[in-house]
Amino acid sequence: MTSQPTLTKAEPGPGGPGEPGPGLQAGLKNRHLSMIAIGGVIGAGLFVGSSSGIATAGPGILLSYALVGTLVVLVMRMLGEMSAANPTSGSFSAHADRALGRWAGFSIGWLYWFFWVVVLAVEATAGAKILEGWMPAVPQWGWALIVMVVLTATNLVSVGSYGEFEFWFAGIKVVAIGAFIVVGGLAVFGALPGVDSDKAGLGNLTGHGGFLPNGPGAILTGVLLVVFSFMGSEIATLAAGESENPQRAVTKSTNSIIWRIGVFYLGSIFVVVTLLPWDDPSIKEQGSYVAALDSLGIAHAGQIMNFIVLTSVLSCLNSGLYTASRMAFSLGERGDAPKVFARTTRRGVPLAAIVSSVVFGFVAVFFNYRFPDSVFLFLVNSSGAVALFVWLVICFSQLRMRKIIQAESPEKLVVRMWLYPYLTWATAALIVFVLGYMLTDTEGESSGRTTVLLSLLVAAVVVAIAVVKERGSGARLSGHSPTGPATTAACSDSTPSDSAPSDSAPSDSAIGSSSAAGSPVDKG
Repeated sequence: MTSQPTLTKAEPGPGGPGEPGPGLQAGLKNRHLSMIAIGGVIGAGLFVGSSSGIATAGPGILLSYALVGTLVVLVMRMLGEMSAANPTSGSFSAHADRALGRWAGFSIGWLYWFFWVVVLAVEATAGAKILEGWMPAVPQWGWALIVMVVLTATNLVSVGSYGEFEFWFAGIKVVAIGAFIVVGGLAVFGALPGVDSDKAGLGNLTGHGGFLPNGPGAILTGVLLVVFSFMGSEIATLAAGESENPQRAVTKSTNSIIWRIGVFYLGSIFVVVTLLPWDDPSIKEQGSYVAALDSLGIAHAGQIMNFIVLTSVLSCLNSGLYTASRMAFSLGERGDAPKVFARTTRRGVPLAAIVSSVVFGFVAVFFNYRFPDSVFLFLVNSSGAVALFVWLVICFSQLRMRKIIQAESPEKLVVRMWLYPYLTWATAALIVFVLGYMLTDTEGESSGRTTVLLSLLVAAVVVAIAVVKERGSGARLSGHSPTGPATTAACSDSTPSDSAPSDSAPSDSAIGSSSAAGSPVDKG
């Protein structure tokens, strides 16, 4: 078996490209982490994708959001348990590395990186369309380039600058959706001064064909439409490794996930489907939130919502670049990516990891403009189910890591998964069910079946590479020994200059001692 290598603080280097720096730094303040955690669950998909869900399931879309929200809460509880014990920039990839084996950490890490660099292209294009509508003198591709360059520069300065930008981006989203819920809620109950909306009322939940006008099956179809708008909840656990108090940050974000999803997702969708009948043509034509604002007679509702969506897009871009680069950094540390990815500048910024991520993002943007219906469509579809793959890996990792933590450092279990292991298995079964149900969706070029099959194809290729890589290096594929969890050792999470790990058992400090300020090496 392999062991967790002895971890030492790297000596600061010149910090230039190719030179080792001081490692990741604790540059994120508590207010940054709090807003990242809150804003992470509010994606642009909530604003622009909810209309199709409402058209499919009617008011019953609330059950679809509640079902997916419950799934996310359970998955985040598992991830919170592992990350509070061991805060690391690799998050679930590092946990999978240790709990399931090097092949698992390698595979899910690269798949997650692939997902986010494709998201960079999608969000850059969405933002460019809005900006071109405001200032058509600059072509759409020009706006996409400007947005990518500005946010890349932000991430290259320091993790603190990323945190500051995200604080304000997420803040605008939170204030906007909070105001929408308050104003819309007052209108629904007839308590909004100066507004007399003849369509608003709780009767919209059961009128116009009932709560489930298209039948109970529409709830599951709605799940397929909304599940991917929840991706991003896990960003707070990656960012915690660069915070002032990683364990506290993870614990706080994990414990607050329930009210965040309840308020921002269920609350806002509830307001939409009570302000307007679900089958109102304006929901499909204008978008659910714009239509809801218009129904209240709010002037320039479309432009207001465009500004909010643009903010969400920029937030997603900012976080996507940060997340992809930190995952690449973690892979580089563990020897699963080029060594240069694990090198940082004097400011603790993984320069090569950021640049490589944004370069792929630029390439994807090019494909979006040059080959939108072939190459780019393949990229989008083949990364579409990665969110569910990540959640499934988190489930299986937690099943194993709970035993490891209990055996080595039980005091690190400051966050515990409820009803372990039964609820973990139930969550994994639900994720598998959703993936299976997606296979029944065969409509359109981006159907559920196409997304799952192409994502499985890409995943199979990545796993095959991982297995070949491990066999070629002579390393074991599994991160555990037959003697049980008490003697389980971590897979090698070495720095680029580390030698092969020894066969000694891991120490208690191998879990939970990681801090961006104290060591540049994450303990998976």
